Amino acid sequence: MNLTQALHHGLRERPHQTATVFRKRRQTYTQFVERVARFAGLLQGVAVKRGARVAILSLNSDYYLEYLYGCFWAGAVINPVNIRWTVNEIAYSLDDCTTAVLLVDDTFKHLIEPLRTLSSSLQTVIYIGEAACPEGMLSFTTLMQDAPAVPDANVNEQDLAAILYTGGTTGQPKGVMLSHANLCSDALSAIEVFQSGKMVTGLLTVPLFHVGGIAVLIQLITRLSTAIVLPSFSSKAVLAMIEKEEVTECFLVPTMIKMLIEDSDFAKYDTSSLIQIFYGAAPIDSNLLNRAITQFPRTDFAQVYGMTELSPVVAVLPSWYHTVDGQKQGKLGAAGRPIPNAEIKVVNEVGEEVASGSFGEIIARGPMRMMGYWNKPKQTAKALRNGWMHTGDAGYIDADGFLYVVDRLKDMIVTGGENVYSAEVENAILTLPQISQCAVVGVPDDKWGERVHAVVVLRDGQTINDQAIITHCRKIIAGYKCPSSIEYRSALPISAAGKILKYELRDPHWQGRSRKVG
Repeated sequence: MNLTQALHHGLRERPHQTATVFRKRRQTYTQFVERVARFAGLLQGVAVKRGARVAILSLNSDYYLEYLYGCFWAGAVINPVNIRWTVNEIAYSLDDCTTAVLLVDDTFKHLIEPLRTLSSSLQTVIYIGEAACPEGMLSFTTLMQDAPAVPDANVNEQDLAAILYTGGTTGQPKGVMLSHANLCSDALSAIEVFQSGKMVTGLLTVPLFHVGGIAVLIQLITRLSTAIVLPSFSSKAVLAMIEKEEVTECFLVPTMIKMLIEDSDFAKYDTSSLIQIFYGAAPIDSNLLNRAITQFPRTDFAQVYGMTELSPVVAVLPSWYHTVDGQKQGKLGAAGRPIPNAEIKVVNEVGEEVASGSFGEIIARGPMRMMGYWNKPKQTAKALRNGWMHTGDAGYIDADGFLYVVDRLKDMIVTGGENVYSAEVENAILTLPQISQCAVVGVPDDKWGERVHAVVVLRDGQTINDQAIITHCRKIIAGYKCPSSIEYRSALPISAAGKILKYELRDPHWQGRSRKVG
C-alpha cells in the first residue's frame, strides 16, 4: 500500500480522464503521471535521495499536485510550508527536519533572501512561478524539460510520506510524521463511509499545506476523479468554478461556508451540480449549518472529525443525519461515529474508559495514527500512550456510539481552520515589559468560528493599548495567531495549585452555545 498505486490505476483504467484543472491548464491521467515521474527525475537531478525532505512554499496550483505526488513517486518526504507563517517559523520547520530543497512561487519568492539567512539547512530553491526565474534559484520549467521520467520507487507502506508541522504548546511547531499507510488507509476508509467511491469532480478549496487539503486530494486521486485547483479561497471564485466545471464535491471549513452563503452574488451562480459538501476543521454554529443546508437544497452535508496526527479523519457524521428526517434523531450536534478502521474511546485521567455519556479525553487508534513527532521522542511518547493517540479534546460517546466533542483539554484555538496554541501567543505577549500576566483563550467569532482573545494584567504603573500589543505579536508570530481582542484585568483567576483557571475566562463567552467544537 502506497500513495502512488492510484496513479498506476489511472494509467490503466482512465488514461484519458481529466486528472487536474488549474486555470487554463488541463491534464489527463496519462499527462499527470508523466509529469509526476519527471518531477521525481528532477528531484534526483538535484541530489534528493529516498527519504529526504522536500518543502514547498506556494499557493495551490497543479504544480503543487505534481510536487506532492512527485515526492511520493521518488520516495521523498513532503514538508509543505504553512503560507501564513513568519520567516522565523518557516526556517524552524526547514531546519528541524533538515530540509535542503524548497519550491517557491511568485507570491512568496520575496521571502527567500531572509530565509536563506535564517535557515542552516536550505540549499536549493526551485522557482515554480510564471515570471522570469529570479537570480540564485533554479527554474522549475527548465528542470522539468530536461528531467527524465524515472520509475516509481514503489516505497514500503510504512515508509515516511509526510512531515506536517502543527503548532506547539512550547512555542515550537511539531513535525507530525505520516506514513504512506497512514494516508492511504485513512483515505480508503473515508471513501467507504462517504459511499462516494464513484468518480467525481472535486474542488480543492483549502490550502494544500494543510492536512485537510492533502487528504481531499488523495481521496480524489484514489477514486481517479478530477481535481479542480484554486490558488486560494474566495467565495466568488468557488461559486464560479462550481458552475463552470459542474463541481460535484468539495470540502469547506465553516468560515468558507459562511462566506459562500453570504456572498451578495450567491443566487446568480448555478450550484445545482454540487452533490456533497464535507465540513470540519473548526467549530460550526448550528444556525450557520442550518442556513447552509437551506441555501444548498440539492447538496448533502457530512461532518468530519480528526486531527493532523490521525491523517486526519477518524469520525464522520454522515449526510443522512443532516436531512429533515435525520435531524429528528438528534445527532446533528455530534462529531459522528468512527470510520471503519478507527477505534475511539473516552478515558479519564488515569486512562480508564468512562461510561457512556460521561466526559473525558478522546483517544483514537488505527492504521491512520501517526508514526510520531519528528525528533521529539518525549512528546511522541506522551501523545501515543499505549498505542492510542491522545487528542487533547474532551467529549463523550452516547449510547448509540456517537462521539460528541465539547471542549479542549489542550489550550488550542481553531480560527478559520488554523490551529493556534495559546501558550505560543502568551509567550509572545509576555515579552512586553508592561505585562505581568497573560492568558489566551478561544472565544466565539461569527466569521472565523473562534478568535484569539487575550486577557492581560499590567505591571504596576504601566500602560499599553491593544494595537501596541497586536503589533508586537505580529513581529514574533504569524498574523492569524495574534489576538484580535484584548481584555484588561487586575488579576487572573488562580487555582489552589497556582494554575490559571482558563475556563473562568472562556466560559462566559460561550454561554448559550451548545456546539463548541466542530
